[in-house]
Amino acid sequence: MKKPLVIVVAGPTASGKTSLAIEIAKRFNGEVVSADSMQIYKNMDIATAKPTEEEMSEIRHHLIGFVDCNDEYSVAMYKNDAVRAIKEILSLGKLPVVCGGTGLYIDTLIKNTSFFDYEKSNVRSELEKMADEKGIEHLFEKLKEVDPEAARRLHLNDRKRIIRALEVYLSTGKTITEQDRLSHLEESEFDWCVIGLTASDRQFLYERINKRVDIMLESGLLREAEEFFSSDYSATAKQAIGYKELKPYFDGLISLEEATERLKMETRRYAKRQLTWFRRNGNINWIEIDRYGSSEIVDIAAEIIEKHSGD
Repeated sequence: MKKPLVIVVAGPTASGKTSLAIEIAKRFNGEVVSADSMQIYKNMDIATAKPTEEEMSEIRHHLIGFVDCNDEYSVAMYKNDAVRAIKEILSLGKLPVVCGGTGLYIDTLIKNTSFFDYEKSNVRSELEKMADEKGIEHLFEKLKEVDPEAARRLHLNDRKRIIRALEVYLSTGKTITEQDRLSHLEESEFDWCVIGLTASDRQFLYERINKRVDIMLESGLLREAEEFFSSDYSATAKQAIGYKELKPYFDGLISLEEATERLKMETRRYAKRQLTWFRRNGNINWIEIDRYGSSEIVDIAAEIIEKHSGD
């Protein structure tokens, strides 16, 4: 039996993912599911480049602005929410179009990663206490005993992952190495067609990023950032690029011009990391945005989808 088709539009920030996903959804009677780890939060609109109200009124979007900024949100929670949204779209006879730049979210969906429920235990806090009292070396030695393969992969200074590996073992009775293996055994129930946006000339993308930052500032990013710093947001939300780079400006340590350049630089670095992540996936159909106009890009994407559907 043929698996239901799901489109993914991936790529670095400012590459035009949102507009392409919307055009694909219009052409193929679809709805968009966000795969952006910051667009999930309420209020964080400008910094995360959420689709506009007009764009979302044209095409229904899922998983945008539905998590309170002071709540933690995990990749396991994202997978459950995204699969639920995809199935809802399919039940309406429509095409799901997953769109975003968070590689971990997208890989988790495509690879059908399974997650084991051990977050509710108090093992982590006990391990943290032990690391504080006896040193991380003590826990690292324990990890060597129960999961030597994980210990070989980890550096002694990687406190967070050492504790996580021990937490998994103590909470479930299985090593994190075994769980990693088991988590990818079950094939996805969907047929994934992945379209990636990139640029043959990296400078072309960087100029788009610089322009986007300027537009964000014109649209009220400073006001949004002030509200961000006056709120008690979660550690995850605070990772968003667009706020922390402006903090020295609010503190009177640097000029707005310097803060703006810092924001542009960090966004360019983030785009580079995104491209590095996505290039590990050999099944992405790449489109170079500096070689084609926007309407041509939509036509090329449509051809990729139609060819994939016909295979």
